[in-house]
This record gives sequence, C-alpha cells and structure tokens, in this order.
Amino acid sequence: MARELGCRMGEIEQMIRYAYWNSGCTGIVVGVSGGVDSAVAAAFCCRAIGPDKVLGLSLPTSVSNPQDVRDAADLCAALGMEHRVIPIDPMLAAFKTLPGFVESPYLLGNLMARIRMTVLYYHANRDHRLVCGTSNRSECLLGYCTKYGDNAADIQPIVHLYKSDVYEVAREMKIPEPILTKTPSAGLWAGQSDEGEIGLSYAEIDTALRSLEANGWKARTPAEEKVLARAEKNAHKRLAAPSLFTVP
Repeated sequence: MARELGCRMGEIEQMIRYAYWNSGCTGIVVGVSGGVDSAVAAAFCCRAIGPDKVLGLSLPTSVSNPQDVRDAADLCAALGMEHRVIPIDPMLAAFKTLPGFVESPYLLGNLMARIRMTVLYYHANRDHRLVCGTSNRSECLLGYCTKYGDNAADIQPIVHLYKSDVYEVAREMKIPEPILTKTPSAGLWAGQSDEGEIGLSYAEIDTALRSLEANGWKARTPAEEKVLARAEKNAHKRLAAPSLFTVP
C-alpha cells in the first residue's frame, strides 16, 4: 500500500512538472487557506519544481479564522516557500457599492471565491506563473465549488483524489497536525463548515461517491440519493459552457 501511494504521489509530481515545463512559466502561485487541500497542493508543487518557485497567498476576510492564516504561514515556512497575506475586504467593499447590491451568505461566498481567483491570476499574470487549483474529487463531483472561483486553475493536482485520499497523502507528507485535525471549512462566514453545509460528513460522502461510481450512478441508500441529487444538480460546474463552437 505504501509503495502504491508513493507511485500515485510521484505521478502527481510528474504531471505538475510537465505542465510547468511546457508552459514556459517561471513559477506557481497557490491560494493557501490553512486547510488540508491547499496544503497538499502546495506541498506537491514544492516537491515538483522546488519551493523557491512556489508562492502561497492567503486571502482572508474579516470573517476568516485568524488561526487559518497562522497555519498557512507555518505550512509555507515548513515547506520553504514564500507566503504573503492579502486581505480582500477592501475589494469586497468596492463590490458593495454596486447599484442594487444584495448581501447574503450565498452571494458573498461566491463573490469571495471569485475575488480570490482574480487575485491569484493577477499575481500569475504579473509574475509569469501558473495558478495551482486545490479542488478534490469529492468536492468536484458534488459541485461544491464556485464556477470561475475556486474551481478555476491552470493545474489541478488533487482533483482526482477523494477527500479521504487527500488526508492519506497529507499524513504521508507530514502536513502539520493542526491542519490535519481542523474542521474543513471554506471560511465563507463565521462558523461555516463544509460538512455542515452539505449535510453529510466527508466519510459518508466518499463512501456514497465510491459506491455510486462502482454501480453506474444508481443510488441504493438515502445518503447515496442525497449525494447523487447534488451531483446531478451541479453537473454544469463540471462541463464546458454550452455553445455552437466547433474546432475547424
């Protein structure tokens, strides 16, 4: 099992290295939230091209947990990569001046995700870097992401890994314990948690997804029905925008 895990991790590093060399870029930028997904993605980038070429950006708001920024800083220091903190509250405030602006957790959450994407791509464009995504397979299949927000990236090193796989890799990489043991959260509002918002634990989600994929996406339990319904509702997030474009 350890050898198999090592091979899977090596494949990810090779993918990052190949994309990086092919791009002609000079580095990679990754949003480090203080959570396990971004920690593992950042660690893979450091292993693939060297920590001196990887920039980690923490993009908190007033509702972010300050401990998350400290955890992100500790992670980047341990990996030997550069870390910068850029609060995005001033950018959010500018959007709030839009005529007819309506504030709700849903609207603000999506706005935060897209502002963060814009900041990451600004640094990528300015410094000739690739943007590294941090989405995992569980979130991708559920559509638990913001279109053109946290699912926008040039490379996606862990999008094929279930959340449970991400934790397995994180332990192998010796990601700091505070990151491994914290409650997964997108930090979109105070007290928000991924599992609370979805209504299932990641263990339940991954079990349901594995069963659905193995059985032709036919639900056999209430949990699988719930997961399948969410996956079908959010399928548009995994597909290209409808168009009449054809390759000549």
